Amino acid sequence: GLSTGQRMVTVQKGPLYRTEGSHVTLWCKVSGYQGPAEQNFQWSIYRPSAPEQEVQIISTIDDFFPYAIYSQRVRSRGIYVERVQGDAVLLHITELQEQDAGEYECHTPNTDERYFGSYSAKTNLSVIADTLSASMAPQVLTHAEGEAVELTCEVSKSTTQHTHLSVSWYHLQGSGEHHAEEVLTLSKDFVLRPGPSYAQRFLVGDVRLNKVGNTTYKLSIGGVEPSDQGQLYCEATEWIEDPDETWKDISHKQTGRTSLAVMSQGRDLSVDIAAAESSLSEGDTLQLNCVVGAQKSSSRHFQVLWLLNGVEMARVDPHGVLIWEDEYGERAKLGQLRAFKHSNTVYVLTIYEVGLKDNGTYHCSVSEVKTPGDFHSIQTNLSSGIQVDVKPIERRMRLSVSTSTPQVMAGDALILLCEVQGATSPVSVQWWHLPPQHPGPRVLVATMEQDGTLSLGSTYQDGRTRGSLRLEKGSSGAFTLVIPNTLDEGDGGRYGCKVTEWSKGRRWTEEGETAVTVNSMGLGLHAMLRSRIATVRYGQSFELVCQVSASYTFEDVPLSVGWLFQPSPPTGHYHKLVWVFHNGTVVWGRAQPHFQGKAQLTKAATSFRLHIHNAAAADEGTYQCEVEVWRRNTPPLGQPAATTKSNAVGIKVVLPESKLLVSTEESSVEVADGADTAIECRIVFAQNNSQFTVTWYLLPTSPTDATPLQIVRADYSSILEYGDEFSSSAQKSRFLSQRVSSNVFWLRILSAKTEDQGRYYCVVEEWLWLVDGWYKLGEGASGRTTLEFKLPERQLQLEKTNRSISVREGEEVTLHCLLQGVRQPTTRLSAMWFRREESGSIRPLLTLHRDGVIEYPQESLAGRLYLRRPTAGNFSLTLQSVEEGDAGVYHCQLQEWQQQSEGEDWVLQASARSGYTQLTTIPPGNT
Repeated sequence: GLSTGQRMVTVQKGPLYRTEGSHVTLWCKVSGYQGPAEQNFQWSIYRPSAPEQEVQIISTIDDFFPYAIYSQRVRSRGIYVERVQGDAVLLHITELQEQDAGEYECHTPNTDERYFGSYSAKTNLSVIADTLSASMAPQVLTHAEGEAVELTCEVSKSTTQHTHLSVSWYHLQGSGEHHAEEVLTLSKDFVLRPGPSYAQRFLVGDVRLNKVGNTTYKLSIGGVEPSDQGQLYCEATEWIEDPDETWKDISHKQTGRTSLAVMSQGRDLSVDIAAAESSLSEGDTLQLNCVVGAQKSSSRHFQVLWLLNGVEMARVDPHGVLIWEDEYGERAKLGQLRAFKHSNTVYVLTIYEVGLKDNGTYHCSVSEVKTPGDFHSIQTNLSSGIQVDVKPIERRMRLSVSTSTPQVMAGDALILLCEVQGATSPVSVQWWHLPPQHPGPRVLVATMEQDGTLSLGSTYQDGRTRGSLRLEKGSSGAFTLVIPNTLDEGDGGRYGCKVTEWSKGRRWTEEGETAVTVNSMGLGLHAMLRSRIATVRYGQSFELVCQVSASYTFEDVPLSVGWLFQPSPPTGHYHKLVWVFHNGTVVWGRAQPHFQGKAQLTKAATSFRLHIHNAAAADEGTYQCEVEVWRRNTPPLGQPAATTKSNAVGIKVVLPESKLLVSTEESSVEVADGADTAIECRIVFAQNNSQFTVTWYLLPTSPTDATPLQIVRADYSSILEYGDEFSSSAQKSRFLSQRVSSNVFWLRILSAKTEDQGRYYCVVEEWLWLVDGWYKLGEGASGRTTLEFKLPERQLQLEKTNRSISVREGEEVTLHCLLQGVRQPTTRLSAMWFRREESGSIRPLLTLHRDGVIEYPQESLAGRLYLRRPTAGNFSLTLQSVEEGDAGVYHCQLQEWQQQSEGEDWVLQASARSGYTQLTTIPPGNT
């Protein structure tokens, strides 16, 4: 039974705390794997700002693995992986940055036959500020052999984590960059540990290190020895305990150097040269001290020469007078060089802002003369050489330009970040903008000078357009530009940051840029109007919903919504019903004021609703909504950022369906001449709250295609309107409309006459009060009721022949009406002539009453109508001066009356109608 192990990836235990700018390593190893002995590793980070997002850093197998933010540091070996062995590596970050804080993941790609075990492990790394400081004032000391020396070093820290300090003193032989030997160290565990060369002197108490107060560390040497000559400095180290219980040094700081010259008792004239710092960068200051050691030096006279690579630079005579060589004299006039006599034994040469030409070996030569003016030296001594190495300044300033708002909507703020690292002096920052698809020059946005003075470009000075721009300097060299309110797409494009550093007379500039996109507020803006119903009944309510959408969210976006209306039928343009502004202000239009009292406006998210109560005819038409979008964070002044109109939705307002049902039963009524009668109109069904208008019509018995004659119309307010044929006072007094009950109407006919014969019917209109007035819902006609007269059995005999007569206008014509047979001598006759016009209406022309009185219903015809009776049975009608309007169909009707006895009423005994005569008129001159 063999078994394979389970793959396990382990990483350095966290959380780890490391200082910004330090060199950091993280170890990772894998065990229990199958496959090749050399495994591959991939490192990623999960930053606190996006803990779920993996950012790839470096891989041992894939050169394209790093994300862009790390690719440059990986290429320049600012970040690299050191393989300790085949299955173990160290991740190196040579200069830790603030944004390197996060959760690091070490992943090993699978080389096993199957997945079994863990393939990655994580650890947390926090980046803390480097607060450690160590300082000591540079000095040049000269002591005789055996004298005591004390040096102090100030060390402090303000780290919030629990850390320890160690303080060490070091000695450099001579003035060169030799290996420093340890003098004495106070360890992080508060243990004093001497260096090998000073162990014996420490044991006898000649070398001591004491802590004085909270931050001062004092080195004491009881009696200096010639071997102590050289340079002394202090180094402080800050330590932190990791979770694996090991201590890690997280910061180191060195002080400046103190030069110590020790005069030997046996030498009459000694010369030593020392430099506070001999390894310099361009622009640094070089200070050289030439120390003369001699007995009773105050009463002796010395001349000092300064030499570079064996060539004289300057000399100081015994009186302290300085003489420069030509080249150096020019530099001295510019303030770049200075040499002076500090005391009779100490001479100083200072070169400000050293350059590469100042590299080389420096000596000082001291000559003793008897008197100050004597040119013959008693003795001369040359110091040992000190090598000065001036290194070119490396441009360590780095620039990173980014934005947290790569894509925004017009009106949103732009936040741009320019991070400067490695600058050792104050910098000036300039932001510029290049709009999209803009071939012209870059536009200045803002500038911050070294002293913090801020100035804005001309385009950005008016705070009413884009708001008050802010350019702020944060910690760790981060400059943040905030443009509070973008205007439109033109504010997109590329934004650049130009940083300039001045140091020691030189200037360095770095530039970087980032791209942003400003989308129009009109991007994808759309409004859709809808209604659940397109047809509503009077008095009902309906609702219109305006749904607004866009390619962005409307959070904090000011919206104004207007409701538009075009009445039906269309008037050619829309009226503004109401406008709802972003702040809730409602303004009603004047064109349709009736909406204000019946419309309800609501809003929910991006949905706007118009609710109309009690729909009426005036509400019928076409509706639209119009949406205005304003820029975020900007007062809605001037023009909106974008506008859109919805589709049109038509609303039709219809009357309620009529339920009217009128009885259509046919019937007949028989009445005696002169008697009263009534015609009934019955409503079978209608709505409870309906009102009715009843119109009565008469269809004459002849001709059969006669047009119905309107008798009387009684509306729902009981207002009567008589037809033309029934508008005389006599007719109005005989024909009356009467409502008998809620659903029964009568036409009362008083003193019925034979000419009243015909078919009667009613037309009922159903009216209903709806919202703003009375509306007709529908109508229905009743069945016909025939009115017949009861006549005696005896009949009159009239000529029934139908004729057609043509007569020229202006001439005279006679229309025949002849009684045939014999009548009783005790009876009397009455006669009536009628004319049916082209419209179908029948008009009475003349009436001969039984007592011989002639009546003309149309007084205009009285002068042209004559009833000629050449014989007792002839009732022919003569029409003089025929006119065009006399054309029509004529007939006569005779009635026979008899009085039963003296004093009694006359009773109708018989009635007859003649044939029809068609009269056609001929215009004058027409043949």
